[in-house]
Amino acid sequence: MRKAASIAVAAAILTIASGAAAADLKVVEVSFPEVNCTFNPTCTITVSDTVGTIGLGLDDGNAILQSRTFTGAPGAPAAGKTGYMYRVDLTQGKGWVDCLVGLTVDFGPLVKQPYVKGSPDLFDVFVGVKGGVGSVSVKSAEQDGAAITFMFAKPLCVGETTFFVGLTAEKAPQSVSAGLFGYGSPPYHGVDARGPSH
Repeated sequence: MRKAASIAVAAAILTIASGAAAADLKVVEVSFPEVNCTFNPTCTITVSDTVGTIGLGLDDGNAILQSRTFTGAPGAPAAGKTGYMYRVDLTQGKGWVDCLVGLTVDFGPLVKQPYVKGSPDLFDVFVGVKGGVGSVSVKSAEQDGAAITFMFAKPLCVGETTFFVGLTAEKAPQSVSAGLFGYGSPPYHGVDARGPSH
């Protein structure tokens, strides 16, 4: 019952964002620092991080959504574009809460990139499952208008963190709305994030 309510809330958010039909996005699991080569020929990037606090309930602790942005350097596949990465970190979270199952970000248009070094394939989304922090991956992503929703590979509970999930856009970052949904009450948690100025 709670799971159905949570998914209904997420669906309502997507419907409000746009009347367009949702489109599945192509997701690939990658390693760091190799994926950095998409944004810089040296395979190193300089990042800017911001965090939004996630209100989970009684005694929230320090549960956060980390937004990471960086600019594509000349000579890289994503030259002149902006990279965005997100990580939901509940490792310092506290309280009587149920687990989260997904993240929705007001993102707008994205740009496909060759996130796998040496491969001609283009992808919409990457998940850094090696060489970085995290333990919970993303099993799917879809876009409905400006909203992009990431479904976690398993419920994300207090004490856990997702891997970084990344995308690319033409536009520079600004403050945007995001939300996490799960099995608890309330089933949806609004949180501050950074995304393209679409």
